Amino acid sequence: MSSGLKEIGRAGKPTARRERTYADLIVAYLNQVGVEYVFGVPGGAIAPLFSALAHQSPCDPSDVATGLSPRILSRRTPRRTRELRAVVARHEAGAAFMADGYARETGKLGVCCATTGPGAASLVTGIASAYADQIPMLVITAREASPYPGSGALQDTSGDAIDTVGMLQQCTRYNDLVYHPEQLERKLLQAMVAAYRKPGGPAHISVPVDILRRVIAAETAPCDVATLFRQPDVVDTQSFDALCQVLFKAHRIVLFLGDGCRGSIDAIVQFAELMEAVIVTTPSGKGFIDAHHHLYRGVLGFAGHASALESLADEDVDLVLVAGTGMDELSACGCDVATLSGGKLVHIDANMENFVHSPAARLHVYGNLRTVFMDLVQVFTSVDYQDQTLFSGGPYARGREASRQAVSSWRLPNSSISFGTPRKVSLHQAEKYLCNDTPIKPQRLMCELSRRFPHPARFVCGAGNCRAWAIHYLHLRKGGCFRTGAGYGAVTWAIGAAVGTALGDRGLPVVCLTGDGSFLVSGQELTVAVQHRLAVIFVILNDQVPGVVRHGRAPQDGDPACFELPPVDYAAVARAMGAQAHTIRSPEDFDALDIEAMCTAAGPTLLDVYIDPDEVPPTQTGMNLLQTDPAG
Repeated sequence: MSSGLKEIGRAGKPTARRERTYADLIVAYLNQVGVEYVFGVPGGAIAPLFSALAHQSPCDPSDVATGLSPRILSRRTPRRTRELRAVVARHEAGAAFMADGYARETGKLGVCCATTGPGAASLVTGIASAYADQIPMLVITAREASPYPGSGALQDTSGDAIDTVGMLQQCTRYNDLVYHPEQLERKLLQAMVAAYRKPGGPAHISVPVDILRRVIAAETAPCDVATLFRQPDVVDTQSFDALCQVLFKAHRIVLFLGDGCRGSIDAIVQFAELMEAVIVTTPSGKGFIDAHHHLYRGVLGFAGHASALESLADEDVDLVLVAGTGMDELSACGCDVATLSGGKLVHIDANMENFVHSPAARLHVYGNLRTVFMDLVQVFTSVDYQDQTLFSGGPYARGREASRQAVSSWRLPNSSISFGTPRKVSLHQAEKYLCNDTPIKPQRLMCELSRRFPHPARFVCGAGNCRAWAIHYLHLRKGGCFRTGAGYGAVTWAIGAAVGTALGDRGLPVVCLTGDGSFLVSGQELTVAVQHRLAVIFVILNDQVPGVVRHGRAPQDGDPACFELPPVDYAAVARAMGAQAHTIRSPEDFDALDIEAMCTAAGPTLLDVYIDPDEVPPTQTGMNLLQTDPAG
């Protein structure tokens, strides 16, 4: 290549044209599938990937590649409207959480990367969290140069040392080492496909640094791989037909929805409205539903609602449709849905692994959830309701009318507590939702957040007590706006995920709910929101204790050293990092906040909210009717 050839760098100055490397090929593939950000922390061995991100240039779709090997087909990359960029996190776990939040917001592949040794090891918590919640993620780690594995080099991650591939074996859907440059393209595509293939989750490739920086032919471009990531609209027709026959005879239906309903909820709600079917969710499925929908009855299990439990246990219900959940301990939180529904359960899922948890179901229906429920809507809107001879279930039309009347007559709990609460979801200690005491009751905090922030705002909630408070008391008027890293329960998930969510859609504000202990662990990621001018509102539930530890252990072990945190002025810390910040000590302090300004600001805001540390979260609410004290 002539040394006289120049290209224009980001600063607008002519620079020597770079020779393209395999790292550039990785970037080209990410560009092709629409990824906008790679989250990571730079390091020596991963530097070629960051260099490729920094020096990329859009490809003109009119360019036609020539002279390529038969293995590399259809080499055309469309021009992008937004350049793929690196986002530098402050810790590798934060980078993985950001990729997780970005993937949930956009539906695109979340991508994170790290260098050798401790860099790769620090990703593990974030990867495990995405694995538990089945979030599509591509993880790229660097490795020492391929000719020298196991030689005792600094940060050696080979099989003879601290093996990164072995470390990630149990929390990835695909996990492999690239041994040779010719393997990179194939293994990269295998990883990307595995990340999306049901049940979905993180996929990892470890690439030696010498392969990342190896030069490739100037004309080499990625294959057209868009079709590899399409989700098939597959439905098992035999079980679908059986489902229709069951539905024709049903009079009162309950839908129990899990986080697998992500992307299908509009079709499911349309079906529920058509059939007047009551809706109940798992804790992680809560975020997809408008909490004020007239058919919604709340969450079953952890921090759930008595109204949800009562709906499933109602003797008049003759059919329970479970969709998008395995009904395992994580999803149902100790509630035996199959037993509770008394043989009325039908399980619908796109992930066959979930059927393992419902062997006693009356019927298993395998298929793409969106397709199943759209087809059901089509079937039941095309039926001649008056022609009872069409179906063996003659009382179908009469049953629909009876169901409508029953739904409208079901008890409306807490009808006197209407300030921001759903009318048909019962609340534990509902009077505290409006309590004016100081320090602020966490129930009242959730009330204020529910009613003051605009409906499209995204709420990203961490683990610990704040998750219990939010699941039970945060009632949003728009579905798809509440997310929580429920599967692995990483307490720091929300802080990074909120940044990734905000980058996924800069037009929407993001509210991050996290505890003071969690912020002490990873609050430095707030500076990423400052750097990228993101409207993230970090709400710190400040009770000066790790709440889960205190409320779970203090009654048996009263040693304050186990659960006390030092007093910290989090508002001052946030200002030192470059953010706006406010201290909230009483409900009246919310009136002084300019919420609209926070939601449109070119940068984050932190609310340091002092909550009552003696309030015990409703973690057992919604399960008490099923459980007894084993010691009693």
